[in-house]
This record gives sequence, C-alpha cells and structure tokens, in this order.
Amino acid sequence: MQDSKTSLGLRKLIPEEKAKMLSVGVFLFLSYSTAPVVLGVPPIKIQPEQVHLSYPGVYGSMMVTWTTFDEADSMVEYGLLGGKLFEMMAKGSSTIFVDGGSEKRKLFIHRVTLSALRPGFTYVYHCGSGAGWSDIFYFTALNESSDWSPRFALFGDMGNENPQSLARLQKETQLMLMTDCVLLLSLCQDNARIGDEFMRQVESIAAYVPYMTCPGNHENSYNFSNYRYRFSMPGDTEGLWYSWNVGPAHLISFSTEVYFYTDYGLDLIVKQYEWLKKDLEESNKPENRKSRPWIITMGHRPMYCSNNDHDDCTKFESLVRKGLENLFYLNGVDLELWAHEHTYERLWPVYGFMVYNGSREEPYVNPKAPVHIITGSAGCREKHDGFIPDPRDWSAFRNSDYGYTRMQVFNSTHLYLEQVSDDQNGKVIDSMWLVKEQHGVVAWV
Repeated sequence: MQDSKTSLGLRKLIPEEKAKMLSVGVFLFLSYSTAPVVLGVPPIKIQPEQVHLSYPGVYGSMMVTWTTFDEADSMVEYGLLGGKLFEMMAKGSSTIFVDGGSEKRKLFIHRVTLSALRPGFTYVYHCGSGAGWSDIFYFTALNESSDWSPRFALFGDMGNENPQSLARLQKETQLMLMTDCVLLLSLCQDNARIGDEFMRQVESIAAYVPYMTCPGNHENSYNFSNYRYRFSMPGDTEGLWYSWNVGPAHLISFSTEVYFYTDYGLDLIVKQYEWLKKDLEESNKPENRKSRPWIITMGHRPMYCSNNDHDDCTKFESLVRKGLENLFYLNGVDLELWAHEHTYERLWPVYGFMVYNGSREEPYVNPKAPVHIITGSAGCREKHDGFIPDPRDWSAFRNSDYGYTRMQVFNSTHLYLEQVSDDQNGKVIDSMWLVKEQHGVVAWV
C-alpha cells in the first residue's frame, strides 16, 4: 500500500459527464490481432504492458493481467473513484511463457485478482511493481445481481493491420457506453510479436472493461499456447471453454477449433462436449433458469453462413453444426454469437436448416429455434468476405461494412441487438428485438 498518496484527482482524467456514465462493461471477445511496434526501440523489459481485465467468475472480483519481458513482482494498487488514490494493494504471481517459435521468446504473464469489490462502483488502478508501473486505468465492478441490464459490444476478426473499427470501439469503451464480446484472430506469428502488438493495441479497450475471449483458428500454432497463456478466463480449461453469469444471462464460450485441429487431440472434442452438456444441464435447473433465463453462446466458426468462401459454415455437413446444433437446441439456447466470416449476418430463428419464426409479422417474438448472429467484420488485413448472390431462406440480413455489434439484455424477456457500421460513421444499419416469454426447450413447442 501507499497510504501517503494524495486524494484522488481523477476527475481531471474522467470528465464528470463520463463518470456519470460509468456502468458495468463486459468485453466478450470473438477475434483479435495486433498493433505496430516501433522498430529499433527495445521494450523496457520490466515495464508493464498489454494490460487487460477479465471477470474470473467469482463474485466481487476482477482479474488484472499484463506482460513484462523480464521477471518482476506482480502488484496492483487501486482505490475507489473519488477516494484516496491507490489506498488498496493486491499481489499476485507471474507465469513464464516461452513462445514455440524459433527464437523461443520468453514472456512473463502477470495475474492479480482484486477481491471484495463493491458492485457497481468505479475503481482506479495501475499495475506493476516498484520497478515500473503501468498507466492509470479505471473499471466498474460488475453488478452481481440478475435484475440489471448489461450492455455488450460484440466483434470478431479485428487485426493489427486494417483495424477499421478500433477507434470507435476505444471511444465507446472509455466512455463506458457498452460491454464487449470478441473472437480471437492472431497471436502466434513472428515469434509471438503479433500477439504483443495486438495486446498493446487493444489495451485502450481491455484495460477498462472485462475482456472475455474465445479461441479462433489463427491461434492454433503451438497448440493455442499464445491464447492459453495470455488470457485469464474463468474455470480451469485455460480459457478454451468456460461460462459465466452477468445480469439475467448465462454466457458460454467454447472452442469450435477442436473440430478442425484434431492433431492436438480428438479427446478435446469429447471433453468439451461433456463439459458443455454438464454446464447446460446446470444452467437449465429451474432455479438457475429462473434467475438467468437467457443462455447465450459464443464461438468462432458459425454453424450457418451465406458467404462464398467455402468455409465450414457454407457446407451442409458443417462440422460445428453436426457437433453442437442438437445439444444447443435441446437445451434451449436462445442466442448464438459467431465471427470468422468477415461480414455481418443476422439469421432468422433456425434449426436443421428450417426457419422457425415466432410469426410472420413478429419473427423474433417467441421464436421456435435459436437466433444466430455473425459479427466478424471489425477489420483485418484479409479485408471483407463475399456473399453468394442469393441469400439462403434462413438469412434475414447481411452486410459487408466494417463494424461491430452492440447488445443489451434488458430483462428476462427482452434482448436488443444492433449493428454499427464504421464505414458509415457509426450509423446503425441493422437492429432487432428478441422477445421471449418462455425460455428453455419448452419455448420451441
């Protein structure tokens, strides 16, 4: 602790009107990449960088994760906004990560859990040690109840090259206008330097709100080691699959990549399936489904899409759909979030290639199947993907603009989604209300 610190003057850093807007942010991550490095300027090896938050799944807590390039202590000094600056201190530990590339680069990944946080209160913090501290950041502790309305930003496949939506996401996050969901793009190239660059780039988002991730195809090198070491998700599966609760929703992150990188073990397909089955059974217990009626999944590769790139989602025999569609349907999953395709696509309620709208006039009011959203157009070096000329029957809306999705779970019956176009200066180009008076498999009857 540093009790001699003066009273917090963070109002200079956060204008009053911003401070009033500081409700909880959660960042669900559907894909990522990196930011440019100044060549010829070596990093200060013990200086903290790549700071990001995550919710560890324990009430009243927040995980702070960062990187150094040499051994150093793991400390976070923090305090309530408007109170004494850094009046509290928490210690953690670091893990050595050796990249699988030819240089065998060594990184020190630091993790500190902040506990006994007051839900809905804003905290100011920095991380590091006496050898070097990060910039000052702030976050709002998660509201642990089920009767509030969490807001999310959803995006996937954003790279360090051509990160078209980054500036708008940075501004919205630092204003705390939303919470976020992202799928992962690329860490492992150039002896993990791409990962370093990306994490520096998204620090301006991820250091302010919980940054919740799921693995994607570009993280596959060295058995997804960059992903597994760099991120700190709930549970004990190194972030490959996990779940957590926020407001009236139960969110499940999982890996579609187990179906494609089988050299890392066919047993991962079985392990994940059994875990998903158990988690869905638990979340469907009457007392749990009453408290958290919405079940929302997030994975990288979609089950369905109308793109023209011959990806798995374009095929009738989709591996992801064959592996998981029945499980999700029979457990009453309400909403399925995806990325991978560098486009945006909203589907009608669909199961087994058949459309099950609630009604012709109100297709998303009491639908009879899960709703799918593909949001992989945040911007990367691979640019856009194309669509087939004629959309499938289950495709409701599609667009190739760079952008991202906002979501708010209003209450137990109403959920709102909208797609923001960065190409059109933040214009909302698509929106929908998902309304469900019943949840669970009974909703399909």
